[in-house]
Amino acid sequence: MYLTPEVKQNIFKEYGQSVADTGSPESQVALFTYRIKHLTEHLKSNKKDLVTKRSLISLVGKRRKLLDFLKKQDIERYRSIVKTLGLRK
Repeated sequence: MYLTPEVKQNIFKEYGQSVADTGSPESQVALFTYRIKHLTEHLKSNKKDLVTKRSLISLVGKRRKLLDFLKKQDIERYRSIVKTLGLRK
């Protein structure tokens, strides 16, 4: 499995305030970004996998909603997470 508990803990430790901080927008966006990258690589070799494609579109939408929420709440936190993760917008 690509998303082990250790990988999740590392993501939450790096982008959240602590290992137990699983609900902050920054940690959720980082987790979604990790999953999006994995699904994108999968779809490069499996172009006809429509279920995965639908899941990828759903994840991108969830990440976009969280980023919009973060942008409204605190623009500095938004800018820092976008810069850290290397997102375009």
